Amino acid sequence: MTFRVGMGMDVHRLVPDRELWLCGVKIPHDLGLLGHSDADVAIHALCDALLGAAALRDIGYHFPDTDPRYKGIDSRILLRHVMQLLRDNGYELGNCDITIAAERPKLNPHIPAMQAELARCMDCEPSQVSIKATTTERLGFTGRGEGMAAYAVALITKA
Repeated sequence: MTFRVGMGMDVHRLVPDRELWLCGVKIPHDLGLLGHSDADVAIHALCDALLGAAALRDIGYHFPDTDPRYKGIDSRILLRHVMQLLRDNGYELGNCDITIAAERPKLNPHIPAMQAELARCMDCEPSQVSIKATTTERLGFTGRGEGMAAYAVALITKA
């Protein structure tokens, strides 16, 4: 069995008049993430980690923000497509680990729902999906509440 590891990261600016979507779950907040799609920073980082592990380029290559088909798209659709690309190439998810950096809102209460939603999207067990939240101790753009960042690693296997 072959094991491969990929990592991904993404950032998006927080703005008014947008919904906040993280790991496919709508999070109550007065700001949302700005992007061409729904700007789900965590799913975008995860897609990059999965694609990188399989050496299939990156999310911008597969879903360019210049393509009107992806305007406002639900990032769960992108994740399902990435998983199909992996499976078409003979890979399966071993596990993934995501860290979301944000000062607010507090994400800990939402993590079980986010974990379950990602497992549904990837057709895997929730135990294969780890999600953590952290702050940056009020440092940098995330600390000032200007945006959020997400980091992801993924282990994939090929039989």
